[in-house]
Amino acid sequence: MLSAPLESLPRVTPGSFLTLHYRMAAAAVNGQPGADIINTFAGKPATLSLGGGQLSPALEQRLLGLSEGARVTFEVPAGEAFGERNPELVQWVGRKLLNELGDPDERYHAGDVVQFPTPDGMGQYAGAVQQVKADGTAVQFDFNHPLAGQAVVFEVHVIGVI
Repeated sequence: MLSAPLESLPRVTPGSFLTLHYRMAAAAVNGQPGADIINTFAGKPATLSLGGGQLSPALEQRLLGLSEGARVTFEVPAGEAFGERNPELVQWVGRKLLNELGDPDERYHAGDVVQFPTPDGMGQYAGAVQQVKADGTAVQFDFNHPLAGQAVVFEVHVIGVI
């Protein structure tokens, strides 16, 4: 079987369409590897269009210039992959509004992730329940990305580049 020299393999450029396996994990703590957040290596590879918003800009930037077949691991510093935590994104939402947006019989518990419609109605964003007022009149949500302010490990195997 002939193999192409590395110089002739396609490279990732802005707008490339990619097929790849990737793993994102929390950074190691006290020498112990962090838990996987997503890992496609055991299953079907992912496909994405660079610049399409499927990965954060910081992660996409690390893919630029990689050649087809490359397998690399990046350690991404705290706050770089998904931004710093913003305390203003932890907000109380009144039960009346929650009833209007969803099921009035819904029971919220700390740790639940709730989808909200964007103001234009064309998309969604998520908030994680932090706490519920004892009288049930409001729920506190954290709208930060779950990995905001954290260091992550990003491992990638570029299978195809178009």
